[in-house]
Amino acid sequence: MAVYVYSIVRATHPQRLEGHGVGDPPATLRTVRTEMLSAVVSDAPEELRPKRRDLSAHQAVQEQLMADGTVLPLQFGFTATDDEAVRAVLEDGRDNFSERLRALEGCVEYHLKAAQDEDALLRQILQESEEARELNEEIRSGRSSPELSLALGELVSQEVQARQDRLAVGVLDALRGFAREERSSQPTGNDFLNVSYLVERDNEKSFLGAEQDIAKELGEDFDLRLVGPLPAYSFV
Repeated sequence: MAVYVYSIVRATHPQRLEGHGVGDPPATLRTVRTEMLSAVVSDAPEELRPKRRDLSAHQAVQEQLMADGTVLPLQFGFTATDDEAVRAVLEDGRDNFSERLRALEGCVEYHLKAAQDEDALLRQILQESEEARELNEEIRSGRSSPELSLALGELVSQEVQARQDRLAVGVLDALRGFAREERSSQPTGNDFLNVSYLVERDNEKSFLGAEQDIAKELGEDFDLRLVGPLPAYSFV
């Protein structure tokens, strides 16, 4: 039977497996061991889809293991043909897995997204950019050509990108000193920032305080969404 793999831990990790895994009925958790590493696994269900029940079960296993030590959490859906295939992966990747476990020692992940109110940003551009203000006034007068609307649209788009790039750099710089590592991803929607931080548990309070200070400094026109502590998926 195929094997569903949740995470990798050191062989010395307590590996308390008190919960249940994915599937319906929920699968029983077990470990595949080598001398230095262990993988927490269960039998894989025949049909595995990212349903809420199974996503929650996967996350619950990570959180239970995190409570007792360092974990390399695998993303939802990782399977192998059998226990021996898992054991072979542990042996082949022993050095890399061990290095990442050392890098994640005593850390958790926080994920931050940030956006700015679009209307507030447009008002700011029109107030601070003379060229944009003049184009806008010309268009509102009713005497403009279609080319002016295109020119204003291009100018505003360039201003938005430049301002959001500067904002993203500012937030990253302000929080970088409170994290061991960071991983940026492409923002989506209205967000100008999408970043994960690897934060030492002993430094969580300082990191959270710094993020709150940034939110206060930016003001009500900004929406900062911080999620965590999480298993360090982004740093595996």
